[in-house]
Amino acid sequence: MQTVILVLVEVLIVIGLSRLVGLAFRWINQPLVIGEIVAGIMLGPSLFGLVAPGLASTLFPPETIPFLNVLSQVGLIFFMFLIGLELNPKYLSGNLEVAILTSHVSILVPFSLGTLLAVLLYPLVSNASVSFTAFALFLGAAMSITAFPVLARIITENNLQKTRLGTLALTCAAVDDVTAWCLLAVAIAVAHTGSFVKAIPTILYSLIYIGFMMTVGRIFLKRLANYYRRTGRLSQLVLALIYMGVVASALITELIGIHLIFGAFLLGAAMPKNAGLVRELAIKTEDFVLIFLLPVFFAYSGLRTEIGLLNKPELWALCLAVLAVAIIGKYVGTYVAARVSGIDKREASALGWLMNTRGLTELIVLNIGLSLGVISPLLFTMLVIMALVTTFMTSPLLELTYPKKLIKLDVVEQEPEEKETSTSGGEDFYNRPYGILVPVANPNSQKGLMELAVAIAINYRQPAVVYPLSLIELQEDYGFESTPQEADRVITQRRQQLEELISRLEPSEARSYMHPIVCTSSNVARETARIALLEQANLILVGWHRPAFSKNRLGGRVGQILTNAPVDVAVFIDRGQERLERLLVPYSANIHDDLAMILALRLLINRDTCRLQVLQVVAENQVRNELSYELHNVMEQLPQSVRDRIDIKIVEAIEPIQAVVAASEAVDLTIAGTSRAWGIERQTLGRYTDQLAIECRSSLLITRRHSQISSHITSILANDKLEIIN
Repeated sequence: MQTVILVLVEVLIVIGLSRLVGLAFRWINQPLVIGEIVAGIMLGPSLFGLVAPGLASTLFPPETIPFLNVLSQVGLIFFMFLIGLELNPKYLSGNLEVAILTSHVSILVPFSLGTLLAVLLYPLVSNASVSFTAFALFLGAAMSITAFPVLARIITENNLQKTRLGTLALTCAAVDDVTAWCLLAVAIAVAHTGSFVKAIPTILYSLIYIGFMMTVGRIFLKRLANYYRRTGRLSQLVLALIYMGVVASALITELIGIHLIFGAFLLGAAMPKNAGLVRELAIKTEDFVLIFLLPVFFAYSGLRTEIGLLNKPELWALCLAVLAVAIIGKYVGTYVAARVSGIDKREASALGWLMNTRGLTELIVLNIGLSLGVISPLLFTMLVIMALVTTFMTSPLLELTYPKKLIKLDVVEQEPEEKETSTSGGEDFYNRPYGILVPVANPNSQKGLMELAVAIAINYRQPAVVYPLSLIELQEDYGFESTPQEADRVITQRRQQLEELISRLEPSEARSYMHPIVCTSSNVARETARIALLEQANLILVGWHRPAFSKNRLGGRVGQILTNAPVDVAVFIDRGQERLERLLVPYSANIHDDLAMILALRLLINRDTCRLQVLQVVAENQVRNELSYELHNVMEQLPQSVRDRIDIKIVEAIEPIQAVVAASEAVDLTIAGTSRAWGIERQTLGRYTDQLAIECRSSLLITRRHSQISSHITSILANDKLEIIN
């Protein structure tokens, strides 16, 4: 097979496997990048080469590795350009003094410990051709790295960007990033020349080039920003010139004697931080780099990682020592510096875990060290394991140290104070506000959904609150949209859209019951369930939309929420009826129909003009279904004025669904439980049935019960009794 064909086949395998494993890691709440790194390792001698050595050598023969190396280097150059591009000085605007102290101590401590560890490792895992100075500098740099891009995404995913911890961590990581790259540049210079003294000219040339880029280069690049302000877009010619500049800058730093990646990073850092320019440049560049080239870099690294080299207990002990030094050095250095700066224990501890994130940045450093021959394949493998473990542990340890329920207490910009009438109430069940969480995917088309939430929630007898929820789903770990600054922009934009939607609600008094929530998420269904528990919502009211990859009408995210949410859920299929006066509940005596009934009763209590028809469909000579004991008790407590508006109708029919469809023609809203009787039962395996969702003539509300139905109505009935007594 021709080499080019073979390389393309390799790329095909690499991209497919990296996406697959990356998505699996996202599913367990880990950054996509860890999965992609693991996928690369799986393709190497650690797994694929071990399990099927013949096939592995056929698919990844030695003659194709240089081609993968070229692709990975090109990917790295443009990835480093993106990192520099996203390094916004705004990240340095908060707590700068604290951040400078914390970040430098968090580098100094692990760097020093790494240097001491080098004394132990140098005779064991290195050779005489490598100078101890270069070896110690590389090991120290590897221990002290914090991956700014991964940390920034973790902060965004956890909605920490507006918290004191988030802003401090971003500032620390930005300072850390610049310092660590400078440290690495010195280590590379020493590795090239063999000693620190001989590396001084290289360091001086590097400083001169940095000074040139930050003065003359920036002046020239400002013209680019002016051009963008004038035209509002980047033409292909301008984009070509920028990419040429990236490559040229990379070549200059390579000629100076540091590495290609520094020139690309420097050009990105020097670029004017015009928001529109940065966004367009990042979006146009990142897709090909992140999807195509970066996985090749991971595969190239994986092919060089041989976990089988750790074949003795003493080598695993050394690996554990490397891991311990990396974690303890970074954590203790950060924690102590933060405490000295006045940060409380919880935030200092969380900052220590966040700064331990190494991820892809560590992998870049290690590959440079291996390519230069400074670190051996054995030490490379140990450090790759260290990079994976430190990145993997960040999210769970952060959650353990700094639970998400505390995040909203630590927001720098406090939310407007809630109206007392809408959310006041103690912990007592009867006084607790009745809460509905309403995920809003499209604020422009879901006014009907919000109006239904208002109709169910507000009755002027019980405190109530409606949470319009807009979740911004993050797609890629390194995508520009996942940066804290871009996430803030999108959150602000989405909040404005929600506010506009709320301002159109009638009656106007209903607007004071709204408490919009906008945040980022990597898993919409899971985050919706989490917020429902956090806000103690009684009901999740979700709008229906057609799933992209399923014929099941209640599939996709709606189906995930419907199935997994730990509270009652109702799915609204809006047929455009403006009024919600005539209600229909087909009742077949199951728990989901009970919830349908209770929501209908709540609508009846809230609106004096509502009427309810309860439809029981029975076969010939069949006894009608009785109300459940719980529902029967509720019905007994209803005021006479409400009971007078309920009409119970029993019809005989062979096809219950057709009877309900026929009855739905005369009503505004049909409320039905997720039961087999109405053709909307969801099955774990086999065919999904959602016939009523397709054929119903009115708007349809599909309910799935999880908790006691009394939570929806008991407080209202208690207050009604009091009114009657008075």
